Amino acid sequence: MTSSQARKILISGASIAGPTLGYWLEKSGFDVTLVERSDAVRAGGYAIDIRGPAVDVVERMGILPPLREAHIRTRKFTFLSPSGRKVGSIKPVDLMGAEEGRDIELPRGHLTSLLYDLTRDKVKYIFGDCICSISDGDSGVDVEFKSGSKERFDVVVAADGLHSATREMVFGPESLFSRYLGFCFAICTLPDLHGLSREAVLYNKPGKLAMLYAAGEAPPLGGVIVVKRPAPTREELEDIEQQREFMASSISGDSNMVSKLIPALVEDEGFYFDTMMQIRMPSWSSGRVAVVGDAAYAPSFFSGQGTSLALVGAYMLAGELARHDNHSEAFQAYERTVRPFVEKNQAVAKDGGETMVPDSALKLWLRNRMIQLAPLLNRFGLISRGPRKAYTALTLPDYEGPQREHS
Repeated sequence: MTSSQARKILISGASIAGPTLGYWLEKSGFDVTLVERSDAVRAGGYAIDIRGPAVDVVERMGILPPLREAHIRTRKFTFLSPSGRKVGSIKPVDLMGAEEGRDIELPRGHLTSLLYDLTRDKVKYIFGDCICSISDGDSGVDVEFKSGSKERFDVVVAADGLHSATREMVFGPESLFSRYLGFCFAICTLPDLHGLSREAVLYNKPGKLAMLYAAGEAPPLGGVIVVKRPAPTREELEDIEQQREFMASSISGDSNMVSKLIPALVEDEGFYFDTMMQIRMPSWSSGRVAVVGDAAYAPSFFSGQGTSLALVGAYMLAGELARHDNHSEAFQAYERTVRPFVEKNQAVAKDGGETMVPDSALKLWLRNRMIQLAPLLNRFGLISRGPRKAYTALTLPDYEGPQREHS
């Protein structure tokens, strides 16, 4: 890319896609600013997975060894029936299409901290601020920040997550792109009263899932509740007490294991509630503004691929911006290459939802039989074959090789 075109880039969001994009852009000679509305990189969070070409991305960034050290190595998922009886156990690699010995599961905060440490001295970070207006023109993007400062950039990229405010300013309201999958979920933490270690216990009734998971050897436990229901109203989405009450009442009295979750749902300060949804946009760019990661194509955690799509998408967008002189051509190449991979992985969420939260007694019975027969089924790859094909459906190009194009 020539010195006069698309050299100065603003990225909104400092989670996973944003710092990854910043790393690769800076490596290619761009002047990168990254703005994050929080006061610091957000630590903690649930366990996430890095699979397929996303493993190649972190390896090329030089952070694969410390990520492997943090690998949780979950041993098993144990499923319980509506009466609380044990149905069976299955290894996560057999259920989710993971590749044992290659794919990585780790606490989300560990990855975000590593990405920040990798880029903090190379990218200009602005914490505690956000974009409040964008004016896109032929020669640049004029941005005004909440702090009152103003600056012009050659390209702006929204990497600020599922509910991206930057995306809304440029592309329109979230309702244009969100696809509600029929479920709401809540996440909380609680003491380990069950002696769990590197495992998860899942309780199901039709249309309901309650899960306790231990992401290591010691407390606390993570708790997840998923409930099939009509889309919540705006009032419910804005009222945390309504969210706590609804999720607690939805599982009240269901089992002894689940009852341990209720105090956490009511009291945990880290309680988080949201809808299970995907983002599906007809285009990932408009003028000099593009979207990446969950802001562009959130797949929902039913797919287990949000982190991997963010890593791969950021790498590919940076590579195409470095490869093309013209930002429009770069955006088109990024979307043309990545969209088929995204669509395959978003499709995994349907099977993931039916496996994790069957919505009828018959579907739950069939799922439980599948768990019991898993050792036999997986001799032929009958459970994990489909997800694995989606996870590995893209071969990561080497943008440092001899493939630079100019217009």
